[in-house]
Amino acid sequence: MTHRPGYSCALPPTADVVGRARLAERLGYQRVWLFDSPALHGDMWVALARIAAETDRIGLATGVAVPSLRHPMVTASAIGSVHELAPGRLAVAFGTGYTARHALGTKPITWADLARHVRQVRALLSGEVVDIDGRPGQMMHLPGLGPPRPIDVPLWVAASGPKGFATARDLDVPRVVMTGMPPEGDRGSRLDWAECALLRFGTVLRPGEDHTSPRVIEAAGPGYASIVHATWQSAGEAVDAIPGGKEWRAAIEAARPEGQRHLIAHQGHLSRLTERDRPLVTAAGPAILKYGWTGDAASIAARFDEVGTAGVTEVVYVPAGPDVPGELEAFAEAACS
Repeated sequence: MTHRPGYSCALPPTADVVGRARLAERLGYQRVWLFDSPALHGDMWVALARIAAETDRIGLATGVAVPSLRHPMVTASAIGSVHELAPGRLAVAFGTGYTARHALGTKPITWADLARHVRQVRALLSGEVVDIDGRPGQMMHLPGLGPPRPIDVPLWVAASGPKGFATARDLDVPRVVMTGMPPEGDRGSRLDWAECALLRFGTVLRPGEDHTSPRVIEAAGPGYASIVHATWQSAGEAVDAIPGGKEWRAAIEAARPEGQRHLIAHQGHLSRLTERDRPLVTAAGPAILKYGWTGDAASIAARFDEVGTAGVTEVVYVPAGPDVPGELEAFAEAACS
């Protein structure tokens, strides 16, 4: 029998993240995942520690940790610190850093590099001696200076495409988080995991709302804009084929010289609609309702059932716009309907 997936949320680590996490806990959210893009918002591990200290039940997760941003020992120590504050509540997902690294002007790391980092961190958490940059390393914390090893924290992989899923299987990591459903018939990406989380942006429509409603534009717009950002980042002029894309690209090129345009293209990623991105959302028209999960409460509930049947165990909602608490409340109500 298929069970409806649980519902979680993903948030940027900001000054008000603790209040939002406490609200999510009251609303029954399973977990709060935090983004790891230092060029766009605050520090993920600091925010996770703050939430751990100020909540009682809700799970905590990295959404997702980027290996190249930290030495494996730094990551292992951070995991241990949060685990001490909230035993049994932390999940650590690793990804190649598509957003975090593009915001720094670099490409995502390779799957091979991700696999090496995960193996190193896993070995450190187990108390083993591990080779890091040609030198042996080990967590040496004495009692009272850190948690005893082994540190039992579940590790996840942010899998995308055949290589991502193959890496997760090769690492024997039974938990994955995805930004989209794999194509039907892709056997290498079959969803037979112990836990499988799906990241979704969007907004729950109120009676009478459509793509022209100011609230919908603010709440669903950042998710739509992120698709345009990704198109530009990967294919440059291909963004011109998107309504408003040519004008958007011209504005980016006029604002910054070549080599610096990534510094403004990703601003507000999945969180806030910038004035630069607003014309894109307006030009898209009804298309902003087709990306992510935007619809009335009944349609959101139906999507939960649909992805649950496919093997998803957890839907991770990304609320955006000026009223994040309201978005969290509406999505939780839809998820439980």
